[in-house]
Amino acid sequence: MERTCILIKPDAVCKNSTGAILDRLAKVGLELRAAKMMRLGVQQAEDFYGEHKGKPFYDPLIQFMTSAPIVATVWEGVGAIQKARQVMGSTNSSEAAIGSIRRDFGTNNRYNVVHGSDSGTSAEREIRFFFKPEELYVYQENDWKV
Repeated sequence: MERTCILIKPDAVCKNSTGAILDRLAKVGLELRAAKMMRLGVQQAEDFYGEHKGKPFYDPLIQFMTSAPIVATVWEGVGAIQKARQVMGSTNSSEAAIGSIRRDFGTNNRYNVVHGSDSGTSAEREIRFFFKPEELYVYQENDWKV
């Protein structure tokens, strides 16, 4: 089992696409372990995207990611990172595969509706960034029965 962090970006939240995106991730066999809606502060966004500091897209990315709420999520499943990346599609929405999240909901390279962990190391860091261990839930079939 593997976990991945998926962020639903401000453009998707503002277009009310969050539910459809969550549904697409669930339909590829991933299980939702945590979710929270939040608005990133500038310092949080800079800390999260720190590896990109100094690149031409960094400042516009920080401005975009702090412009409206995001939905941070954790998904679990066999090959979760690869499954999520496949259903998300290429970073540039116009180049993403037909039927992918970014192709169907995104606009371009920046307004591409989702961020997803690109490796196990990134997933661990990103999950810790947004969630405390006790916020990750592994449910059992009988948990929901009354």
